[in-house]
Amino acid sequence: MPAFRTLLFLCAIIFCCSTCKEDIPAFEGKTKRVIIILVDGPRWSETWGDSLRQYIPYRTLMAQQGVLLTNFRNEGYTYTNAGHTAIINGGHWPINNSGQELPPVPGLFQYYRKTFSAPADKVWLVASKDKLHVLADCQDPAWQGRYAPSMDVGNNGAGTGYRHDSITHARALDVLRTHHPDLMMISYREPDYTGHTNNWTNYLAQVRITDQYVWQIWQAIQNDPYYAGNTAIFVTNDHGRHLDGVSSGFGGHGDSCEGCRKIELLAIGPDFKTGVELNTFGDQRDLCRTSAYLLGMPMPTAQGKVMNVLFK
Repeated sequence: MPAFRTLLFLCAIIFCCSTCKEDIPAFEGKTKRVIIILVDGPRWSETWGDSLRQYIPYRTLMAQQGVLLTNFRNEGYTYTNAGHTAIINGGHWPINNSGQELPPVPGLFQYYRKTFSAPADKVWLVASKDKLHVLADCQDPAWQGRYAPSMDVGNNGAGTGYRHDSITHARALDVLRTHHPDLMMISYREPDYTGHTNNWTNYLAQVRITDQYVWQIWQAIQNDPYYAGNTAIFVTNDHGRHLDGVSSGFGGHGDSCEGCRKIELLAIGPDFKTGVELNTFGDQRDLCRTSAYLLGMPMPTAQGKVMNVLFK
């Protein structure tokens, strides 16, 4: 790693440890488990920003049971690995997007396993993009190589290439049924993958299909006694896409335009408000902090804040 990048990450660790004190009161609620469903790269204008919400009919139904934040944002780096690490590790870092660089600090998965002495099969990462294997580890010497979650990413792990979301979806449902993880992230690639092909019809089709996948995951959780009534579900994105007229338009992302920054957050769970849309500002890092709070564990290296606005 270049010297300047090493220095940057050391500064990030020092900043986190000095500014993010664990002075959050203990959570007292019904939530015992957290499932994060990430749909990679749809644009707000094709999801909740569409007045008809025609491409996300299932999430529209789900929203009646939860809280939608309409001002949730990626205020960091608007590409895949950086967006995912903001959610899991709680910071905005210029993570290499190829899957060759670990986050600087431990994330939700490692903290959960250490805090609760949880076996690996109770914490899962299931993702279509193999490069997201980096979420299982970090650069901190005290944590590196320890407390990794169970993983099912890409075709067959790191360096094996991307797989279709249909495979990821089937694997995610199987993990939920077989292992009953208490903390899990499911990451679907297709809106981003097809968006990069500049095929508008296929991109919209994948927005619709991932909406169905989200619904099916939610239904599986609702109908499983292990999860019903005690599980918080978050539906979100790592980044959006360029606005029309910006660079390559919907075919790309990665800058600070509103299309890239504005993303979704739908929260459903026993301790959240229901049938509510709020324009309160939220940052991806807040999702990390809020998840840790719900699970009752410290996460001193995470930035962000608990999103109290979600709670009843």
